Amino acid sequence: MLIIPIKDGENIDRALKRYKRKFDRTGTKKSLRERRYFAKPSIENRVKMKKAQYIQGLRDQEEI
Repeated sequence: MLIIPIKDGENIDRALKRYKRKFDRTGTKKSLRERRYFAKPSIENRVKMKKAQYIQGLRDQEEI
């Protein structure tokens, strides 16, 4: 549970912005989206490998 203390005279928009930032940092939304569907471990490994290859390709292009 997130608790955002509001100071006296603080704008509600500013407090809402702090709440959103804190919520994003907890990673709640990301974990909910990941758990929406089951992915086999072999598929997860495949996705990780493709991502690693993509990042390595970007790093190789920077060196050239």
